[in-house]
Amino acid sequence: MKKILHVISSLNGQNSYSLALGNKIVQQLKESYPESTVVEKKLVAEDFPHLTEDRWQAIITPEENRTAAQKENIAIQEEAIKELFDADLLVVGAPLYNFGIPSQLKAWIDHLAKAGETFKYTEEGPQGLVTGKKVYIAMSSGGVYSENPGYDFVSEYLIKVFGFLGMTDVELIRVEGVAIPELREDALAKAEKEFAAILA
Repeated sequence: MKKILHVISSLNGQNSYSLALGNKIVQQLKESYPESTVVEKKLVAEDFPHLTEDRWQAIITPEENRTAAQKENIAIQEEAIKELFDADLLVVGAPLYNFGIPSQLKAWIDHLAKAGETFKYTEEGPQGLVTGKKVYIAMSSGGVYSENPGYDFVSEYLIKVFGFLGMTDVELIRVEGVAIPELREDALAKAEKEFAAILA
C-alpha cells in the first residue's frame, strides 16, 4: 500500500489538462499499488495562502516565542510539510502559465522549503531531508515546449526544487499543444501513453 499525495494547482477546474493527466496517473498508480490511499491538495480550491510578511515572521520566530496568532499562521505550513513526509508518491499537476508555474503552486513550495525540516545546510552544501519518495509531474501547456524549451520555466524549476529538498526520483509527463487545434485532440492520450510506458 502506498500513500499518494495529489497536488492540484490549475485554475481551470474540471477542464484542466494537468488535472486530467494527474487523475490518470493516480488511477494507474492505484492499479499498480492496490489499497493505496490518496490525499488531494487542491491549492486553488482551498485558497492555499501565499507567504505574507506576518506569515513569514511567524515562520522565522522561534517556536517558544510565537504568539497565538503566529501559531495559527504557521499551522498551514506544518500541515503541508506533514502531508509531504507522509506521502510515498507525489503527483504534482503543473500547468504552464506565462512560462512558469501557477502562483499557488509556488506558494505551496515556499511553505515546504523550511531549513532544518525539509533541508539543511552542511559543510558540503545544502542537503535535502525529504527522501525515499517518487514524484510524477503532470505538466500541461498550450504550446509544445518539449521542442522549444527556452520558454519552459516549469519543468527544470520543479525538478531542481524537488531535488533540492531530497526528492531526486522525478518523472515529468507532458500533455502539450492543448491550445493548438490539430494537436489538442490527441494530446492527453499521448501523455497517458507516455506515462504507461514509464510504469511498464
